[in-house]
Amino acid sequence: MTKIALITGANKGIGYEIARLLARQGVTAIVGARDEERGRAAAERLGQPYVRIDVTDEDSVAAAAKWIEREYGTLDILVNNAGIAGDLAQVVPSGTPARALREVYETNVFGVVTVTNAMLPLLRRSPAGRIVNMSSELGSLTMATAPDSPFADANFIAYNSSKSALNMVTVSYARELEDTPIKVNAANPGYCATDLNAHSGFRTAEQGAAIAVRLATLDADGPSGAYLQDAGVLPW
Repeated sequence: MTKIALITGANKGIGYEIARLLARQGVTAIVGARDEERGRAAAERLGQPYVRIDVTDEDSVAAAAKWIEREYGTLDILVNNAGIAGDLAQVVPSGTPARALREVYETNVFGVVTVTNAMLPLLRRSPAGRIVNMSSELGSLTMATAPDSPFADANFIAYNSSKSALNMVTVSYARELEDTPIKVNAANPGYCATDLNAHSGFRTAEQGAAIAVRLATLDADGPSGAYLQDAGVLPW
């Protein structure tokens, strides 16, 4: 039976590549995007369905969940990929207003909770539900506090702390669902060239998508509540 996946923010970048790679494996990869024109165009290129979803709008998320239930009756994979960086020019935490954190958290943290809660009833109908939260190595407290941290100059309080929070969100859902077939993991795609960073990354979006696809298609003996990248486990 064909698996059904929803990928948020899938009209471009890593999200688009996740949808493309899942579709290549025979998964029905629903392209989720808030911009209908761009979302439909991406879905058409992929030959996959589209659903409008704005992760910061509860009504939009609820409508997307109802559409998926009506069209497919279940959901096997949820990839919470939609994310924003905020103003990366605000490197100094003391120069970053609280409103900047609220804006980033609305998408990167609260949006993930909103979408996950809305889609969980559908995921519970799957024999092997998978939730993948797209995190970042910048969310690792261990790496951020290491004396020789390669990220010492990337002190982006809004973005980095949102990914640290997302890691805890991941662990929290994994603990709640540990007695179910649903697995919940955080994925680090690495520094990929996308719109998020003005295409300054040294990895491709396809390379960044690989870990998400692997976690989205884990076998029953795979991990849950883990923080992973291509090379293996990251320190929290």
